[in-house]
Amino acid sequence: MRADYEVAVREHLVDLLEVDGVLAAVIEMIPEPDWLLIENLAVAPAFQRQGLAGVLLKRASDTAMALRRKGLRLFTNKKFGSNVDLYLRHGFTVDREEAFMGGFTVHMSKTFVD
Repeated sequence: MRADYEVAVREHLVDLLEVDGVLAAVIEMIPEPDWLLIENLAVAPAFQRQGLAGVLLKRASDTAMALRRKGLRLFTNKKFGSNVDLYLRHGFTVDREEAFMGGFTVHMSKTFVD
């Protein structure tokens, strides 16, 4: 991982989700002119399959609407089919796939209805 989290915390929207005082999940969002990009969504292994990703995706939707963006967008690795399935269950669609470093990046979005 090459992310500069000091910059990310300063320049992006980062929300932490705690459960009983323990950090359980994080979402990092980047406002773009028309969209809110979900740069990172992570749930700690001990807290997976408890609906926390859905809570953070709802937070992202609320944030995008408050910022008057037309929707959310993200990208993920095709190898992580469970991630793709999660986003599909939460109303995202696959926009395109592109080859990247021997694998495939899946670009997804969720457009809000006016």
